[in-house]
Amino acid sequence: MQIPDIYDIYLQHPSIQTDTRKLKAGDLFFALKGPNFNGNGFARQALEAGAAYVIADEPAGFSDNRIINTKDVLQTLQQLAKYHRRQFDIPFIAITGSNGKTTTKELIHEVLNSTYTTYTTKGNLNNHIGIPLTILSVGMDAEIAVIEMGANHQKEIESYCVYTLPTHGIITNCGKAHLEGFGGIEGVRKGKGELYDYIRATDGTIFLMNDYDYLLEMSKGIGQIKTYGTVDADIVGTADSGAAMLEVNFTRGTGIATIKTHLVGSYNLPNVLVAVTIGKYFNVPDDQIKASLESYVPSNSRSQLVEKDGNKIILDAYNANPSSMKLAIENIAKLEGENKVLLLGGMMEMGDSSLEEHQSIVDLLEKYNWKAVALVGADFDKINHPYINFKNSAAAGEWLKQQHFSNVTMLVKGSRSMQMEKVLE
Repeated sequence: MQIPDIYDIYLQHPSIQTDTRKLKAGDLFFALKGPNFNGNGFARQALEAGAAYVIADEPAGFSDNRIINTKDVLQTLQQLAKYHRRQFDIPFIAITGSNGKTTTKELIHEVLNSTYTTYTTKGNLNNHIGIPLTILSVGMDAEIAVIEMGANHQKEIESYCVYTLPTHGIITNCGKAHLEGFGGIEGVRKGKGELYDYIRATDGTIFLMNDYDYLLEMSKGIGQIKTYGTVDADIVGTADSGAAMLEVNFTRGTGIATIKTHLVGSYNLPNVLVAVTIGKYFNVPDDQIKASLESYVPSNSRSQLVEKDGNKIILDAYNANPSSMKLAIENIAKLEGENKVLLLGGMMEMGDSSLEEHQSIVDLLEKYNWKAVALVGADFDKINHPYINFKNSAAAGEWLKQQHFSNVTMLVKGSRSMQMEKVLE
């Protein structure tokens, strides 16, 4: 069966599922497989659960005309996404970067959805499976789509552009993330820059953080660029350093004077600036831009401010790399007050640079006075430092309970696999 034929079936059954535990009657079940799972073995279970069709690439062991056999289920999913994408003549905005992708995506969606029917990536479904699923979730009533792209090696973003076909692009930043896969910071820039390469080749538009010299260099040759930054940009704004939550004051490009967000940390400034820039670009009224950004409340352990037991807790535990960890530490260090407690988990995918990068975090910590610091993970345990060290977040959580802290400001941060949010349970 060819992609156009499968697409006709998809139009009748536009809900796609890859997990039988979440499957609803009428869904299409794509039997994906990987190193530790094989959806082909769940074909019968999917049909019994009400799947309209099963797309498989291995024999099911039984006959059923609701099974569609393909050479490769993943490729079929991606090709189907591309076919669906080609049905639209609307802006598709792609977002990648080392830090801030998901928050930026959420802020942009809030702004655009105030005026346009906007579809966007759910959660962080930003990989080779999540991106085609996101594209296939875009309804025919869509006026704009916002697609998040994650990557941990070169040529990955390039492959996503093949079926996303972005018309607009954003690279939030290029920091020290996934160094093991990218092979260093230059590899990160080359990998993230694949989005610029596609936009350049297709005469699209990018939204660029003008403060970052490396993005200016990477963007050379792109004809249509809208800039944002703290000086000399189309949209200019700065963070109010005295505010606990991020407040942005604008001096160019918009009639908005100030936006008071529910985001913790001035490191979120570029995320707010690009959301305003895109709102202005797509003619969203200033009052709607302001209202959308001021009403957005972060979730899922991203730049959240949690108040518990008389303490203010900055919960930023969804992920961490050297760049984001440094910014988070410097942010809490400059906040008012002396009673500051840090619970920091290890940073993953650092490769041969791991111990060096963890040592640099310890070196930064030693520049400030803290009420207490607890480090979690094996790499922190392998270097010399004056702080308490725990094997996992559960042990750190038990320690935290015994401290009975009150009236402190606390930062909880670490890579996803460290599950640092569990220290608060």
